[in-house]
Amino acid sequence: MTAPREALTPVERKVYHFLIDYLAEHTFQPSVREVARHFRIPSTKTVTDLFASLERKGYVRRAAGRSRGLVIEGFAGGSLTQPVPVVRLDVGTALVTEMHVTIDRALLPADDCFLVRAVIEDAPVHAVKQGDLLLVHPGARAAEQAAVVARGGGAVLARTLERRGAQLVLRAPRPGADDIELGASDDFEILGPLVGVLRLPTVQRD
Repeated sequence: MTAPREALTPVERKVYHFLIDYLAEHTFQPSVREVARHFRIPSTKTVTDLFASLERKGYVRRAAGRSRGLVIEGFAGGSLTQPVPVVRLDVGTALVTEMHVTIDRALLPADDCFLVRAVIEDAPVHAVKQGDLLLVHPGARAAEQAAVVARGGGAVLARTLERRGAQLVLRAPRPGADDIELGASDDFEILGPLVGVLRLPTVQRD
């Protein structure tokens, strides 16, 4: 399993953030020449190559036949924000993007972060309840005793990671639950450190 988007290089990140902020302010995208002029890039081909890389990595897509036809995936408006994919586990444990949530850019440790829903348990020790969106940092190393998001079979778990010798253990998230000891033959994957929890409002019905 891989994250839904690849990490960006420093230059790609600057261009991506510029595209978001420009669109939020002007309601249309900058031209290739405007991007080149803003970043003092001497060649428009370099900008075109950057756009192609952003598209390949899943951050934008290009609409054919339009001079300003760059579309930011999941864009919902607002400068200094960023669309973050919400993914689910599909057949074969692949990550499939369902939607995007716009988040303040200052709250994201990396551009390739994604959200996945906690579907089967709550983990009060990590302030996680069933249905919460868990913000995952896939490019970061999961440190000892840190909160991680893991896939166990077809379930998403928020747990503390512990190493006991050569064995990985996902510690119980609440009293009365059991630790999960992970062996080489077990169907599991550490998706990445848990770096945030997003709780969407619920609608009260009569």
